[in-house]
Amino acid sequence: MLPVVRIVIARDLLLAMRRRSDVANALLFFIVVASLFPLGVGPEPNLLRTIAPGVIWVAALLASMLALGRMFAADYADGALEQMVLGAAPLGAIVTGKAIAHWLVTGVPLMVLAPLIAIQFDLPADALVVLVASLAIGTPALTLIGAIGAALTLGVRGSGVLTSLLVLPLYVPVLILGTGAVDAAAGGVAVEAHLMLLAAFLIFAAAFAPWATAAALRISLD
Repeated sequence: MLPVVRIVIARDLLLAMRRRSDVANALLFFIVVASLFPLGVGPEPNLLRTIAPGVIWVAALLASMLALGRMFAADYADGALEQMVLGAAPLGAIVTGKAIAHWLVTGVPLMVLAPLIAIQFDLPADALVVLVASLAIGTPALTLIGAIGAALTLGVRGSGVLTSLLVLPLYVPVLILGTGAVDAAAGGVAVEAHLMLLAAFLIFAAAFAPWATAAALRISLD
């Protein structure tokens, strides 16, 4: 399975580099949405520190969701996805590779940009570290959960809205734990519990989401 995963990751990363505009759209959305809040609420430092975890996490969640549509759409349009389903390679391994590539293209840049955005909110250094750590654990979970919704709505008209309705309730625990970790760090409280729960959620998603996504792809193609 590992060679299949590596091949799929390399393939999807190469395709992403050829479609840089799709990648840039999600990142620009994250930057614009998160940057508008300090301009809208004013320069009061205490208020900015209070809203920073929620604003940054919600912007990252929406940016990740915005990029879900391209995870399977191109392969579905040119028939490659049907060949993957019919091929000898385990579909769950293929889905795992596509999810990892999607996270590398979307989640990792969000982690890199988040501290720069957080500076606008005057977050302390400890909270910045926890913010990056929570995004490093939480964004892969968002990708894995979102893959299920993207597979279920593949080829459906208005699939973007439908995908959002399907995955948003499942995103709520990740959002709560991620923002809670940063809030705790900003308040000088221990954050290990939040991060461990996030890690447990990620492990659960990694164990079950690829196979649920594979089943959803078969349903959509049928």
